[in-house]
Amino acid sequence: MTRLLALFWVLLALLAPSSALADGARPAHAEAPLVEPNATNPRDAPLVFEPTSAKIPKVPDEYTTRDLGWLRISFPPAAHERVEPLMRDADDVKARLAEVLGQPVLSHVDVRVARTAEEMVTLAPVNIPPPPYASGVAYNGLHLVLLTLSSPDPGSDAPDLEEVFRHEMVHVALEDAVLDHHVPLWFNEGLAIHESGELPLKRTKTLWDATLSKSIIPLAQLDQGFPRDRFEVNIAYAESGDFVRFLLRDADRARFGSMIERVRNGQPFERALTDAYATDLRKLEYQWREELAKKYTYLPLLTGGSLLWVIVLGAMVVGYVKRRRRAKATLARWEREEAALDAAVAEAQETDSLPIVVDAAASAAIQASGLPKIEHDGSWYTVH
Repeated sequence: MTRLLALFWVLLALLAPSSALADGARPAHAEAPLVEPNATNPRDAPLVFEPTSAKIPKVPDEYTTRDLGWLRISFPPAAHERVEPLMRDADDVKARLAEVLGQPVLSHVDVRVARTAEEMVTLAPVNIPPPPYASGVAYNGLHLVLLTLSSPDPGSDAPDLEEVFRHEMVHVALEDAVLDHHVPLWFNEGLAIHESGELPLKRTKTLWDATLSKSIIPLAQLDQGFPRDRFEVNIAYAESGDFVRFLLRDADRARFGSMIERVRNGQPFERALTDAYATDLRKLEYQWREELAKKYTYLPLLTGGSLLWVIVLGAMVVGYVKRRRRAKATLARWEREEAALDAAVAEAQETDSLPIVVDAAASAAIQASGLPKIEHDGSWYTVH
């Protein structure tokens, strides 16, 4: 019963519609577009532009700048407490990405932390502003990352600065690892989502819904562009992250690194994947879909969770009925014992004998009554 209740609360968390991913809102991070993205590009697709043409403004004089060797981070002095975890964990983030990608990455990165989204625009390369919805942005080719301390959406909570930082660093690291050779949009975004650990419960819920409704989008379609429909774009992001997770299974870590190495050496991504995994993308996608089906279509999930609710509530009702029956049986037993005790006391009072002698039929009731009692010659006597 305890396990079922725990499962009930987990399910309730999965069904909560509060996240940006579940609601179809824009992601809180992005790679800034040189021009407005077209209808099929993901909102945070990496930029393709000539880095030498970018003019990067100076950091404001009032900013604090910390140089950690490979990482230079600038921020308003008042933001030190929020920026400190980024500096503290930066080396671990770099080491993790170098391990995953199997290549030296992040030789140098310039990170600028703005107070607001509007201030972030002033820190961006001239004429290449971040998207208005973004709380983080990475500029490929420049090793430049911009972050904001406050949400671009008025009234929204402040962004998780550490999470957005990790997400953008993944994009920069992947660019380093493959020497800026092409990788699919779903792979670039999926790796960033997976490594930053964003919204795991909500992504699980999205994949669950998509699996049950048979709405999983083919990866080949995502390579051409991401959908704009709210439900479908949520699926695109969730499945991109989960397919990268599938490629990074413990047994396939070496193959993942081999694939990155092959792309780095100029091999087309899909050919590199085929050679590294000894099977093609289509078969890997089929295996991944089979895994999703096993994970999300067990009997309790066949009706999108309603059957599970019925099972949980039914178990609660059964438990309640059993407790009521046990309580009634206990009360009935107490009533019988109390009646026996009352009868014995009444009989003793009629004979006016002290101490009271109680026959064998009432002895059990006396023992259960809690009255002081002694036993002599096989009979029980109350002491009062």
